Amino acid sequence: MRNLIIHNASELVFSSGYEAKKGKDMNKLTRIEDGMIVVENGVIVAIGPTHKLESKFNFDNYEIIDARGKSVLPGFVDSHTHFVFGGYREEEFSWRLEGKSYMEIMERGGGIVNSVEGTKKASYEELLKLGEKRLDSMMRFGVTTVEGKSGYGLDYDTEIKQLEVMRELNSVHELDIVPTFLGAHAVPNEYKGNERKFIEKMIRILPEIKEKNLAEFCDVFCEKNVFEIEDSKYLLEEACKIGLKLKLHADEIVQLGGAELAANLKAVSADHLLQASDEGIDMLANTGTIATLLPATAFSLKENYARGRYMIDQGCAVALASDLNPGSCFTESIPLLIALSTLYMNLTIEETVTALTLNGAAALDRADRLGSLDLNKQADMIILEHESYKFLPYHIGVNCVETVIKNGKVIYDKGRKLC
Repeated sequence: MRNLIIHNASELVFSSGYEAKKGKDMNKLTRIEDGMIVVENGVIVAIGPTHKLESKFNFDNYEIIDARGKSVLPGFVDSHTHFVFGGYREEEFSWRLEGKSYMEIMERGGGIVNSVEGTKKASYEELLKLGEKRLDSMMRFGVTTVEGKSGYGLDYDTEIKQLEVMRELNSVHELDIVPTFLGAHAVPNEYKGNERKFIEKMIRILPEIKEKNLAEFCDVFCEKNVFEIEDSKYLLEEACKIGLKLKLHADEIVQLGGAELAANLKAVSADHLLQASDEGIDMLANTGTIATLLPATAFSLKENYARGRYMIDQGCAVALASDLNPGSCFTESIPLLIALSTLYMNLTIEETVTALTLNGAAALDRADRLGSLDLNKQADMIILEHESYKFLPYHIGVNCVETVIKNGKVIYDKGRKLC
């Protein structure tokens, strides 16, 4: 761990707190002009205006960054990705551009099954190399913590392989990786019409996953004609019994009641939510389950966006994430995510910053240690090339991140990987 001082920053900007912000509180950011942050052993130990702090510390004992004319924020937390996979689906994307429907694409052999085949064929070493490359790209966009899901195996060997790859990447890469078991991501052809039997097969993997500490969360694609409410509930309740925390792919395509199920099970997050009902949104607001929205997926699929503005106005805690995956959303672009959130989901930039930092951390049950520049938190930070955080949506689709700091150590600077 490095000791570090950042001083003379035009501003330090963050959503302050140790738990998710809900509703109107998402719009409140702490902003310190001429800011200074002191990091010791990777943890923030002091923060305030430079002129008030600089005389209290011996600069000879620290690495120094002069952030004059630059804005400093917490590192982004990408709380929903599928970044460990083999095989791309560029042909399928071109079919969508030609106007082919989802069913027509499936009939041509497209869909998750393509990624399952590619991931099964890929060796452990190939997945490791691909995963590292994608993490490097996320890092350049200012992401310092990322969630990764399995789900491109639908069998014991490949699901475990994906999770083991994530565990090794977490040990060798600078970014923190939070693993999620998504064995119930799709229904294999041989289990169509007998989804409960497949759920039982996935449940049998859970004890080993827990024993080997391969995942923190269990997720399920809760959707009509995939895993509907009762099967999803069955799997998640069994996962909860052995100590895994819960997430749901909920109400993405059909208003099925996934948001309500997530709230009833006290899941940490419910994700997608394009079709979530008013009642489901109210339940998320009342229980504190994070509503994780993935606007780049709606953009890629040419679907209507989730009602992010409405959810915040109803008192929800909203997070934003990329949903990087090889099919419906092959992008890790945080600038795109910010543009879509502000221009098309009607979030303010302040709400967007909260959603990508503190609430993203909360969606991974880490708001007590990540996601803001508060004292005693992990020193995960980004320095923008501009003097104001308001350039994030204003410089549309362009990466404004100049420097990335993880645990008090500079890991990326001006397009040059340092680790």
